[in-house]
Amino acid sequence: MTVYFIGAGPGDPELMPLKGLRILKSCPVVLYAGSLIPREVLQEVEHSAERIIDTATINLDEMQQLFKQAHKEGKDVARLQCGDPSLYGAIGEQIRRLEQLGIDYQIIPGVSAVAASAAYLGKELTLSGVSQTIIFTRYEGKTPFPERERLPQLAQSGATLAIHLGVTYMKKIVAELIPHYGSDCPVAVCYRTSWPDQDKVTGTLADISQKVADKGFKLTALILVGRVLDTAAFDDSHLYSQDKPNIFRKRKGVIDNLTELESRTQADTTNG
Repeated sequence: MTVYFIGAGPGDPELMPLKGLRILKSCPVVLYAGSLIPREVLQEVEHSAERIIDTATINLDEMQQLFKQAHKEGKDVARLQCGDPSLYGAIGEQIRRLEQLGIDYQIIPGVSAVAASAAYLGKELTLSGVSQTIIFTRYEGKTPFPERERLPQLAQSGATLAIHLGVTYMKKIVAELIPHYGSDCPVAVCYRTSWPDQDKVTGTLADISQKVADKGFKLTALILVGRVLDTAAFDDSHLYSQDKPNIFRKRKGVIDNLTELESRTQADTTNG
């Protein structure tokens, strides 16, 4: 018996990895958080799974009992997690309980909210010469927070920020970031990315708080901060530069080689 922590993605059923879907369809017991995962994600197993349990209202001890019962019955469990299980999925404490019980588990990664939101915005989050670093964090709340990881400390890097679980603290976040990023720094807030009712708002640190308030975003929103969100001034990556050859591409580009080959072919034809 195995418990599979499956990354269900940000909401769109088609963004669940194929491996995750395959394993989901094979498990008789399915656990999912209905507050974070739309029921549509379960459409492939609605009539085949023996038990589908919404865990939104249960605590960790009750979750452990579900694992123990499935283990006793010898039935695999699909534990669906929103986004990617290893990012703010609270699977660490579940894994600790499983290890104490001697129950096998596997983690199937999924599409994170950051990746889905970047796609929704039509942006690359790592632009050459602008930002090559993305910091995934959350705003300080009930969860204990290391001093060195509080937002003002992270902001000193000037890196692109992906702030989870912080939209209700928007004004505090803005106040802590402006000294490091400037009031004109671009910001995007993506709400329920890839869900049918997805929404977003863009602006700067100077006006984003009011825009978020006008939208009424309260939960399930990701805050992205950084110059990469609104700039045309960035360097071309060396990835495709003919002046930066690598083991796969010699200094002369493919187009140059094709042009040279075409010229030789035409010359041979003319001479022939």
